[in-house]
Amino acid sequence: MTQLTLDECDVLVIGAGPAGMAAAVAAAFGGGSVVVIDDNPAPGGQIWRDGPGVELPAAARESRNAMVQRANIRVHCGTRVVAAPRARQLLLEDAERGWLLQWKKLILCTGARELLLPFAGWTLPGVTGAGALQALIKGGMPVKGERIVVAGTGPLLLAAAATAAQAGARVLRVAEQAPLRDVLGFAAQLARWPGKALQALNLMHPGYRSSTHVLSARGHGRLASVTLRRGHGGMEEFACDRLACGFGLVPNTELGRMLGCAVTPRPSGPALNVNANQATSVPDIFAAGECTGIGGSERALLQGAIAGHSAVGRTIPSDGMREALARWDAFAVQLHRRFSPGAGIRTLAQPDTVFCRCEDVPLGALTGCADWNDAKLHTRCGMGACQGRVCGAAAQFLFGWSPGTPRPPLSPVRASTLAGFAPPLPDSPMTQGE
Repeated sequence: MTQLTLDECDVLVIGAGPAGMAAAVAAAFGGGSVVVIDDNPAPGGQIWRDGPGVELPAAARESRNAMVQRANIRVHCGTRVVAAPRARQLLLEDAERGWLLQWKKLILCTGARELLLPFAGWTLPGVTGAGALQALIKGGMPVKGERIVVAGTGPLLLAAAATAAQAGARVLRVAEQAPLRDVLGFAAQLARWPGKALQALNLMHPGYRSSTHVLSARGHGRLASVTLRRGHGGMEEFACDRLACGFGLVPNTELGRMLGCAVTPRPSGPALNVNANQATSVPDIFAAGECTGIGGSERALLQGAIAGHSAVGRTIPSDGMREALARWDAFAVQLHRRFSPGAGIRTLAQPDTVFCRCEDVPLGALTGCADWNDAKLHTRCGMGACQGRVCGAAAQFLFGWSPGTPRPPLSPVRASTLAGFAPPLPDSPMTQGE
């Protein structure tokens, strides 16, 4: 078996979303070698996901062009982080090979994932997350003529509905669980962020309803209908082909936690803790974007730029950048204040509702479990293919269980990659200076 090759760089950026692209461009001004890796086929992250027929916004095109035009930036798309076998080293894998990458400075821009919560019928084919529906459509999945219901909480619902409508789907309902007072309160604050106000007006859908949440999905082998609860007990049912249901976003902190970075509580869940320069608790590791807390692409771009400059020891260009970041931090506060899932969302699942989809563990099997580790030991909850990324976040939301320290591999990996990894001998160049 051929031993894996060893590459190296001055700055390694994990994630090519808004934060990652901004971080890479800023770090490149330091003159050293910058490597960016991302598991998507093209730069842009989830919010700027590319695909057939997708027209990227101007900010996405500008960020991508700024990154690819720098000669000292190398971008590896379709690449996953598998493990961190040694200090300042990551084991990576793409479709063709596995290899080791040694870094001097690391910037984590690992983004976020959807918070998916269990309810009756949520495992039926045709039921996805709101963001997942967007990603599937952008990836080329046809939905023309399909009847779609979008439910959950937050502005992502309107964005998903708009993407589906533009692709020719019939969006029957956009069900926002937040009460009308919170929706109106959020709208009243948008004058502080004019761009967001204009975006909200452009995305508004005639089927939008507040104080409405999913109750159940029904079908035999595939989704056929969705039942929603409105206000103080009213019901409505829609025959539909797809249900896109998301209850917000959860920061992706697995890699940071595995590397020893401290986390801090956020309304959306634990996030990587950073200082004013985006430095984490581990020397030479920085973080930016949604992995430090959910706040949108504008906040991520600013944090990424600050992280990139800080990583190479450059002075932040102007105080205006920090002032702008403070404005978008305030936006994030409003977002969480107005759209946090309400008490009714916590009671959607019944004892027989599947909680862990990978291992078919029902909610009732978790009764009596003390914490996340106890649940894994007694039920195999979180032991499947997603390694608790879905049910673990749900357990944290519903029960307050903190996730354990992630263990490698962080993602499914080929046996050939693991077989090709040979730990270096004590006197090898890889261990010098440690």
